[in-house]
Amino acid sequence: MIYVTKSTLPEFEEYVEEIRDIWESHRLTNMGPKHESLRNMLGEVLGAPYLELAVNGHMAIELALKALDLSGEIITTPFTFASTTHAIVRSGLTPVFCDIDPSTCTIDPQKIEALITKETTAILAVHVYGRICQVEELEKIAQKHGLKVIYDAAHAVGETYLGKGIASYGDASAYSFHATKVFHTVEGGAVSCRDKKTAEKLYALKNFGMNPDGEVGDIGMNSKMSEFHAAMGLCNLRHLKEMIQERKKRVELYQENLKDCPGIEILPDQKHVVSNYAYFPIFIHKEEIGMDRDQVCALLYENGFFARKYFYPLTSEFPCYQGKFPIQETPIAHERSIQVMTLPLYPDLEEENIMEICRILKSLGK
Repeated sequence: MIYVTKSTLPEFEEYVEEIRDIWESHRLTNMGPKHESLRNMLGEVLGAPYLELAVNGHMAIELALKALDLSGEIITTPFTFASTTHAIVRSGLTPVFCDIDPSTCTIDPQKIEALITKETTAILAVHVYGRICQVEELEKIAQKHGLKVIYDAAHAVGETYLGKGIASYGDASAYSFHATKVFHTVEGGAVSCRDKKTAEKLYALKNFGMNPDGEVGDIGMNSKMSEFHAAMGLCNLRHLKEMIQERKKRVELYQENLKDCPGIEILPDQKHVVSNYAYFPIFIHKEEIGMDRDQVCALLYENGFFARKYFYPLTSEFPCYQGKFPIQETPIAHERSIQVMTLPLYPDLEEENIMEICRILKSLGK
């Protein structure tokens, strides 16, 4: 079975060498030297004014929400992974769901202002599949209404827009370094922000609310990244550019073979964005091929290929949220959620597998 992704790993000897001095120092966690080295190096890669590492991407979002001292309502997108909305609700905030732009699957700025109330304090937008949000438009709306902008940047590590690292935008961005991501630390995450005061608060919050002097000034959590996870990150970071280039080659092969395929829609590339090629989504149009997305996924599975329905269902459709707060209608997001499937994509995916997937897809409806 060819899965939708496969975790990249450095050479075994490279990782062993990276962790060798941990046995000498016995420093396993609590912001050790590897943690600090990775934090500094990642900050440069992401273009982050300030950066703090976290134990995982979900806690990174919760850290960002708490560090910015938000309350009330957060305008967000339902076209995302469960973590985004869970973080809002677990933080005692109310998600307000905004529809998406079908060309990027990111939040539609044209539909945000109608959702703003006196309770709104922030916009939590999501960069999707390596496609980034309309950051300029979101900034204008935020400035006009006095809101914070947070990005769930789990899909955007290593990307630039207009020559600037993706961490340059918004009041804060949260990243996931889960094993399935373009860059990973096995489990891990980070939060970038634009000012020192917020960075200091992030540092304290991820360590039970303690500042460097040991004073507990806030109700924090334990969200520290260990030295072993940081070591994996240091190894993978050395190969990040190479891995992105390999992903790019495979995306271009998909694009070339599926660009004129009836019933298969591919999202257009974004101008001024240097992508990380995190995922390769396609959208199935049943009216053109006589099969819906689920049927196409089943056909690929029968042939040894696992395509993921990502994102489906919308987070606003989760049973756990029904009846707890108003659920806004997002028809475009709903339509995209029942059309989308992400195809297998990772740096060493064989060309013959991509060609076979394309052959199956091009045979639909014939």
